[in-house]
Amino acid sequence: MKRPHAWLALLTLPFLSPVFAAPSITYPAGPGPGAGRHLVFLTGDEEYRGEEGLPMLAKLLSQRHGFRCTVLFPLDPDGTINPDNNASVGDSEQLASADGIVMMLRFRQWPDDAMRAFAAAVARGVPIVALRTSTHAFRFPEAHPTSFRTFNTFGREVLGEGWVSHWGPNRKGATLTVVEPGAETDVLLRGIGPVFGDSGLYEVHPVADARILLRGQVLTGMKPTDPPDTYRKKRKVDGVEQGINDPLMPVAWSRIHAPPAGAGNRVFCTTLGAATDLLDEDLRRLVVNAVYWGAGLEVPARADVRVVDPYQPTDYSFKGYRRGLRPEDHALGQALPASRAAPPAAPASPKQ
Repeated sequence: MKRPHAWLALLTLPFLSPVFAAPSITYPAGPGPGAGRHLVFLTGDEEYRGEEGLPMLAKLLSQRHGFRCTVLFPLDPDGTINPDNNASVGDSEQLASADGIVMMLRFRQWPDDAMRAFAAAVARGVPIVALRTSTHAFRFPEAHPTSFRTFNTFGREVLGEGWVSHWGPNRKGATLTVVEPGAETDVLLRGIGPVFGDSGLYEVHPVADARILLRGQVLTGMKPTDPPDTYRKKRKVDGVEQGINDPLMPVAWSRIHAPPAGAGNRVFCTTLGAATDLLDEDLRRLVVNAVYWGAGLEVPARADVRVVDPYQPTDYSFKGYRRGLRPEDHALGQALPASRAAPPAAPASPKQ
């Protein structure tokens, strides 16, 4: 009997079997009212570290509220997370079973198969919770060969507002919310106090059927105790000058998106949502309340929003993401590690 070649024998050794990293991460549902409903979290923004904030929210909603949560990331070919890769999203097939979407995207140009999956989920009426840059989630060039460039207006048409301009200055004037008169008893605001975010306000003018929940004050500094600012500024939408806080810009709203065809979506949108904003427990509670509301569940009187694992988010900045991380680095039971490689020097930050 011939002996097998040595290299053939080596192929049978377990430690030489190829290992492929998962393109997403799923947190199994713990006990809770979510009862295993599947939430899909879409990350992909270059500045505000959604790739850190959304996994924290997914852990919280899975372990404290009973939802099964899957987080999708923009990936490089080697499987590492790269939020600057705006043409990538891993494991978009997960959207086919989504009972709800939580998203923080910015100017994505996803491939057609991912866009088809996203469009199908929206068309079948899944509820949507959208954070910060999701108002400008997609930006396909005019020469793009498919109809998905119509998603360039997804923010305005579905969420209720698109990209207009910055209103409060990042890193100079933080945001503190006040309740919109008449919204005090809205279920989405149960257990919510003033929300503080260290990201600046956006200029927004939501569609007429949006229900404004919170408005934002531009503060004179970066502490919640700093007073509201008083300078004047011209709105980009119409060139009219107003006091920076007179009137206050909306910062959170809800609406029912009713498309010409397909099912309607329960939509909650806030222009807060940087990973550092989510250190504020009232903002986390607002997101959790929105998930319950979207799912048609009774919103808790005061939802449990304790983080599951240690959460120390990176300060927001362009090119400031942690390098070399993979979806499995966000596993339950561990804190997010530091970058596995030093980041390059950051260029001057563009606006938006």
